[in-house]
Amino acid sequence: MKTSQSRTLVIVLVLSFIVTSLFNIPAVAQTNEQVAKEVIAIAKAQWKAQIEKKPVATIMQNVADEYTVFGQASPTRTDGKALNMRLGEAFFSGSGGRVAAEMANEKVQVYGDVAILSYNFIGVDKDRDGKTESVFAKSTRVYVKKGGKWLLVHANFAPVN
Repeated sequence: MKTSQSRTLVIVLVLSFIVTSLFNIPAVAQTNEQVAKEVIAIAKAQWKAQIEKKPVATIMQNVADEYTVFGQASPTRTDGKALNMRLGEAFFSGSGGRVAAEMANEKVQVYGDVAILSYNFIGVDKDRDGKTESVFAKSTRVYVKKGGKWLLVHANFAPVN
C-alpha cells in the first residue's frame, strides 16, 4: 500500500472512531423524568390490578424472579417472586381487599439502569364485612432495567401507625 493511501486510511479510521465515540448515544436512552413516569406508572398499574382483583400473575408481571421484599406479610424479608406470588394468592383469595391506593411525595432517583422510587402510600382496605380501614406506609421500590423492561427487584413497605 502506498504511503498516501495508508495515511488516508489512518485518517479515515481515526475520524470514524471520533465520530462514533462522540455520537454513540443509545437510540432508546431515557431521561430521568421519563424513567420516573414509567416506574410510577408500573406501581400504579400494579395497584389497579389489585383493586380489580386481577390474577396475581398479572399483578406481578413487572416483578423480577429474584424479587425481595420487606413488608407486612412477614416479619422478615421474603425472597423470590414465586414465594411472594404464593403469599399474594393467599392474601387476595379473601372477599375483602384493597379498594383505593394513592401515592404521595413520590421521588425517583435514577442511576443508569437502576431506578429507586420512594413515596408515602395512602390506601383503603375493606374487609369481608364491608368495614374500611385506612392504610399508610413509607415505601421504597427498586427497579432494574432488564431486556428493555423495568422490573421490580426489591421493595420495602413500612407501615405507619
